[in-house]
Amino acid sequence: MISKNRIQEFIRVDHAGERGAVKIYEGQLLALNTLVKDEDLKKKIEEMKIHEVEHCQFFENEIKKRKIKPTKFLPLWDLLGVGLGFGSTLLGKKAAMLCTASVEEVIDKHYLDQINQLGPEEKELKKKITKFRNDELDHKDIAYDEGATKKGLYSIMDKIIKAGSKIAINISEKI
Repeated sequence: MISKNRIQEFIRVDHAGERGAVKIYEGQLLALNTLVKDEDLKKKIEEMKIHEVEHCQFFENEIKKRKIKPTKFLPLWDLLGVGLGFGSTLLGKKAAMLCTASVEEVIDKHYLDQINQLGPEEKELKKKITKFRNDELDHKDIAYDEGATKKGLYSIMDKIIKAGSKIAINISEKI
């Protein structure tokens, strides 16, 4: 049986991660509404953001219901998320979509690890995380369909985004 403390870590980090995803998409939409004109990309990002808002609201409710303190780093993650979204979109559609793909690849493994640890006592949480993981995998597929690539310099961007995501996960679980 998984400890209450570990469940709290799962919810705290998942809340931070889903909120971060919303902020990344907000940053991308800010760029698309101001400096970059790509209505097709804007529509795709708006659609994916709907899922992230749903995920974030679920974990926001779990934080309140279970009286879990959110990570103290939320303000920093918000700022970095908007910046990452905005900056990746300024670099073009391939970079914007790689941002999504890179984050979702980290989240896929992160959620799968949680799913494998959750037992029958957390059936509803496991069911939600499984659904959210499937949404994230869909987002990753959309990103690659829309031009995400790891060729050339994009491979460096992929590594930076993944490293940053993993660092944020490790910090948000504990603090």
